[in-house]
Amino acid sequence: MSTLNLENSPRTVRTELDIPYRHVDTHFIGGQWVQAHASERADVVDPATGQVWGSVPRGNDDDLNAAVAAAKDAFDAGAWSGLEAAERAQYLNRIADEIEARADILSWTNSLENGSPVAETAGAAANAAGIFRYFATLAHVIDEEDVRPAPRGGFSSTVKRDPVGVCALIAPWNFPINLVVIKLAPALLAGCTVVIKPASPTPVSIRIVMDAIAAAGVPAGMVNMVTGSGQMGDKLVRHPDVAKVAFTGSTPVGRKIAAACGELLRPVTLELGGKSSAVILPDVDVEVLRANLVRSCLRNTGQTCYISTRLIVPTSRYEEIVQLVAEEISGAAQGDPLAEATVFGPCATESQYNTVLEYIDSAKAEGARCVTGGEPADLAGELGQGFFVKPTVFADVTPDMRIAREEIFGPVISMIKYDDSSGVEEAIAIANNTEFGLGGIVFTADEEAGRAVAEKIDSGSVGVNFFASNHAAPFGGRHDSGMGVEYGPEGLHAYLSYKSIHHR
Repeated sequence: MSTLNLENSPRTVRTELDIPYRHVDTHFIGGQWVQAHASERADVVDPATGQVWGSVPRGNDDDLNAAVAAAKDAFDAGAWSGLEAAERAQYLNRIADEIEARADILSWTNSLENGSPVAETAGAAANAAGIFRYFATLAHVIDEEDVRPAPRGGFSSTVKRDPVGVCALIAPWNFPINLVVIKLAPALLAGCTVVIKPASPTPVSIRIVMDAIAAAGVPAGMVNMVTGSGQMGDKLVRHPDVAKVAFTGSTPVGRKIAAACGELLRPVTLELGGKSSAVILPDVDVEVLRANLVRSCLRNTGQTCYISTRLIVPTSRYEEIVQLVAEEISGAAQGDPLAEATVFGPCATESQYNTVLEYIDSAKAEGARCVTGGEPADLAGELGQGFFVKPTVFADVTPDMRIAREEIFGPVISMIKYDDSSGVEEAIAIANNTEFGLGGIVFTADEEAGRAVAEKIDSGSVGVNFFASNHAAPFGGRHDSGMGVEYGPEGLHAYLSYKSIHHR
């Protein structure tokens, strides 16, 4: 275990953190930490300071093949898939306990990797544990005998649910724990084995989850993890011994993965980008809007796929709501993500920081009105060369502007008018005028009217006056936002293959 000493650093929070895996040269393969074949290394950068604080191996073909072979051998041995699902569920509950026991170090490590405020990452362990525990309750879906009489009589069919095999789980950097776990928990319950490839900027915190899995007694080879570049992810997707792919990330990368899996006739789940809208009805309770604004529209410094970064506002209340949103966003604390009061942290990488600033410049050039923010945040006196952009609100945005059409993945809100003199159909049309379809919200004092509007929004999930993920309900996108769903029994079925045995 290495120590990261912040005592003499320019951090707001001055403490000493024991961070495991700060500098490592191993992958998790076959139930243990194994020396990497590759000699190349990848730095881990703290986006709040721009400083390197860790490093991991940049895996090569030998590392990848070893991980897949361990998963394949473990699957073929049948010890895991041969268990009753109820027995596998017991392991899931033990994993949940072990993750919760590591909550603090997991939170701090996550924040150092991607700049998510500890106010966000403090809940990562509990959420991950909750996902494992929820899927443990679905063991009966697999174990219960399912005999179906033929409609015309004469025989019946027993429907068997088998695990699909070795699964490739590829995760992004914005929620590096829970976006693995929503794949890992159902895969393990189904009886699959897995190879995890974390995002390049966030390769450390997932190692703490590997420790939790080992401590829970999960048999060797069921869960494997390798670090490396995007090229390693491409090779994992196409590996001949991989039977199923689950990916969360950008739409362009998702298209490439979908093409590869289509060519290979390999099942795939894709949770991709979003450009969701908050439709504000004329009767909105502004205090409800205020209370839910940051969480629903700029969660994790705008680096969340489903958030509603487009606010579609009635002309009758437009300037009032623009002012409210600007005040709320500009008044939220931005700074050191290790400080408990911080609401907005940095962009997770320098590349993303530059992308966000480029979108801000495009909005100004196209005539949007910058109400607050719109420039880098100067926190150099506190934190050094961090990747901070001031939370930004643009008014007078039109649906054809880039910031209204493309996913920014940063702290930028676009406010679009609609004419409410004849109803809300224009607002719904604007909300649906996008290539994406992942999230959305309707803000209104009339819950029934809100549900009616929500049903007309072409999106995989829509909230009324708030947005949240429900472990028991499917989550997935339409159109350019993905294929398939995660969570719920539907998320479990993605890791199962079906066989009908006919008998008289």
